[in-house]
Amino acid sequence: MNVEIKNVNKFYGYQKVLDDVSFEVKPGEILGFLGPNGAGKTTTMKIITGFIGLDSGDVIVNGKSVKSGETKSSIGYLPENNPLYLDMPVVDYLKFSAKLQGVKKENIENKVREMIKLTGLNREKHKLIGELSKGYRQRVGLAQALIHDPDILILDEPTTGLDPNQIIEIRELIKKLGKEKTVILSTHILPEVEATCDRILIINKGKIVANGTSKDLRQQAEGSNILKLKLIIPDNELVIEKLKSLPSVEDISVVDGETGRFEIKSHKGLRSNREIFDICAKNNWPIDEMITIETKLEDVFRNLTMN
Repeated sequence: MNVEIKNVNKFYGYQKVLDDVSFEVKPGEILGFLGPNGAGKTTTMKIITGFIGLDSGDVIVNGKSVKSGETKSSIGYLPENNPLYLDMPVVDYLKFSAKLQGVKKENIENKVREMIKLTGLNREKHKLIGELSKGYRQRVGLAQALIHDPDILILDEPTTGLDPNQIIEIRELIKKLGKEKTVILSTHILPEVEATCDRILIINKGKIVANGTSKDLRQQAEGSNILKLKLIIPDNELVIEKLKSLPSVEDISVVDGETGRFEIKSHKGLRSNREIFDICAKNNWPIDEMITIETKLEDVFRNLTMN
């Protein structure tokens, strides 16, 4: 199912928390939705689910507006603050959730068993939810979001409180679900986004400030290519003179003169790797190391959200 967010605006009192937000999520796509605290992520997700209203614009789910109230059954939602009935056993809670989501009575037992297996809750299924660790409570929340087999899955911080092994398990589960469903995933764990998501959206102060794959965003943020170079040659001044003459090189600095280490910055939009290799070969300068420094997603995120 397609999800289209069209020019959505939202106010809390006089504060505008979403400013003309527009984007689309396609079937079979896992979208990573990032932003600092207070940027508008959770508000956007709640509007998509129909949990809260919008002031202008619209959200279209498979051709239907969320304003119609007909889209909720197509969506599974795991909120950031996972609301659970702590005095209910896991099995009873999932049965209750299935009834609320309109699962047919004769299918409820099978759906509960399926969700328990899918989310790894078998050993905990007869415990009260209040007796579970935070990680297992997250699994219960994920199971209730999936129990009615929704076409769209919205996950707000789904791996909060999980240990590293559980994070990997839930990540693999999300990737598996993403082959069949439209998934919107919000998290502060940026490596998790790169490992799980097909595309990344960054929101800051209620505005979309970036949209693309992690590779696209890194390339856009890099501007200039940075290269680390180590040469087996004693004459650093000659190296600097020759390399600075290259059209692609903007600047060069000596990191360690004794070991022949240099850091080279190329002009924006250009890469100097090939030219540097050629000039080193021409001058018989043995290259011990030549490494391109890639911009990390953390750097991209900071650059876009610190102002």
